[in-house]
Amino acid sequence: MAEKSCGLLAEFDSPEALKAAAKQARAAGYRRLDAFTPFPVEGLAQILRLPKPNISWVGLAGGVTGASVALLMQCYVNYDFPINVGGRPLYALSAFAVVMFELTILFSALSMIAAMLWQNGLPRLNHPLFDAKRFHLASKDRFFLCIADDDGRFDETEIGSFLRQIGAKSVEFTAL
Repeated sequence: MAEKSCGLLAEFDSPEALKAAAKQARAAGYRRLDAFTPFPVEGLAQILRLPKPNISWVGLAGGVTGASVALLMQCYVNYDFPINVGGRPLYALSAFAVVMFELTILFSALSMIAAMLWQNGLPRLNHPLFDAKRFHLASKDRFFLCIADDDGRFDETEIGSFLRQIGAKSVEFTAL
């Protein structure tokens, strides 16, 4: 079983204060940052340097797989159960187009949904961070910045005073 990670959670009043704090924390050398907000904050993902998802490549792979499955399935059925209707060739690819299109879309969509859930770490019904005293305000009107304890420069007292200096309303040590 993996060991629980911890970190310091700082609360801010506005998205501007959170962005400024994240910039200052990044400039101070902290790398394991995360933010929690009630709505998307423009430019915050660039400051936190969140990785870009690779969902489009998964969608492409799913689409190619779907088209291949459709083509192979129809070729097998026509080979194993041939029906000569109106002089149609055994492998009439134009007749396969509709099923290939539909399975391309289906496999692509399902693979992207699965990749999105996996990349987001879902389904996770409870996160230990939810146990923080004031974290419930992250879905209402507060903005939180978290510095994880596996950051190379993590020192609880130093980071706590740093976060208070840059304007945090409260700082709490919490499990992640």
